Amino acid sequence: MLDKKIFEENFAEFCKMKDRAKEDHNMLKFHIYPEAGWLNDPNGLCEYKGRYHIYYQYSPLDENKSDTCWGHVSTVDFINYKREDIFIYPDTKFDKDGAYSGSAFIKDDRINFFYTGNVKHDGEYDFIKEGREHNTIKLVSDAYTYSEKNLILDNDDYPKDMTKHVRDPKIYEKDGYYYMFIGARSLEDKGLVLVYKSKDLENFAYHMRIETDYDFGYMWECPDFFTVDSKDFLILCPQGVESETYRYQNIYQAGYFPIEIDLSEKTYKLGGFNELDYGFDFYAPQTFEDSKSRRILIGWMGMPDAVYTNPTIDYKWQHCLTIPRKLSVKNGKLYQNPISEMKNLRADYISLEKGVSYHDFIFEALAKNTKDSFEIKLRADVSLSYNDGILRLDMGDSSFGRESRQLKIDVISDIRIYSDKSSLEIFMNEGEYVLTSRVYSEKAGFHSTDLDFDLYTLDSIDFI
Repeated sequence: MLDKKIFEENFAEFCKMKDRAKEDHNMLKFHIYPEAGWLNDPNGLCEYKGRYHIYYQYSPLDENKSDTCWGHVSTVDFINYKREDIFIYPDTKFDKDGAYSGSAFIKDDRINFFYTGNVKHDGEYDFIKEGREHNTIKLVSDAYTYSEKNLILDNDDYPKDMTKHVRDPKIYEKDGYYYMFIGARSLEDKGLVLVYKSKDLENFAYHMRIETDYDFGYMWECPDFFTVDSKDFLILCPQGVESETYRYQNIYQAGYFPIEIDLSEKTYKLGGFNELDYGFDFYAPQTFEDSKSRRILIGWMGMPDAVYTNPTIDYKWQHCLTIPRKLSVKNGKLYQNPISEMKNLRADYISLEKGVSYHDFIFEALAKNTKDSFEIKLRADVSLSYNDGILRLDMGDSSFGRESRQLKIDVISDIRIYSDKSSLEIFMNEGEYVLTSRVYSEKAGFHSTDLDFDLYTLDSIDFI
């Protein structure tokens, strides 16, 4: 258990970790990263009283994850950020082994946060079917403080055919009711989403479940249900899906089902599952709608239980969040594109002709006139190539265990690349396909012998 007092008692050690992190040449310039320690899932994303609030899973005293809290940054423009105090500590009997993932819902000028409190019992347990509590906890806040944590649901409130893995609540309002979507794993090792219903955001009763009629993983994490352009979508992260040559290449997946659902009648029809990202490092995405009616997605630029590693652990920090992405719908599919505020990071413009190299790590590059085949050097030892309808990302010596990813794309009309010191985010076909990966190269060297690029140098985001 980590509470505020314990953190303050260890603050000198935290400061040493921060100083060590500042020495890392792989430190990012325009992504949210921890000052020190471990970062993973984005949580509680919202806009409140003109300010965006981004919370995330955070282990401030351990770069390898323990005592999971909620970290917090805020911004009004996605360029200038403020590092806020730790928001949630795992400091009660309901969340003593971790304040796990959750979400925010604004009602009556207050933010209602729902999250999973993790509790592990002492003893010899598998912590799947026995020995664990996943408690759904609510707190009401002004974005910075709260008075108490309230237990909303515990193991006894979940269906009897569930394991102890029931977590990651997300709220959706419809026709005067509040529906809570929670990821779950059944005793038969089937992934699904449980839906609870409430009239007052306090008392929730089991309502229905959403699942496939075929095998699609043993656990569904991080559900997110929302509507874009009058179309409903269910984002989730299935674990246990078998890898294929061109799909499901990570150990765990992150994607969405288009869904036709009548929550009042408890009926639904799932479309086909679509991956949101084909890179090595993308998981636990969460969305929110802002005052400009944008549905914005932020993901964790990491992957749980992956075999590859990050050299940043030597500098006492690990992981980051993706750049914010606006979601839109085309032909029934979700498209992702960097939010417009990212253009405010642009500094100098360079017309980079084919065959000419750019020797820096930090840039935005755009090619609109692509070809049936091409190769792009993203680093001296990292390449993106396209031949016979197959796109490949090969990581070379910069991988730290990452090797290659490949996917089928019939036509590539455009490519937009955001390169930070130790990350790549590649958007194709106006956001139809995305690849996100960490990368750790000693030598820069961006160029293509086949394509011309419009390139922008990028300024850093500012933290205060």
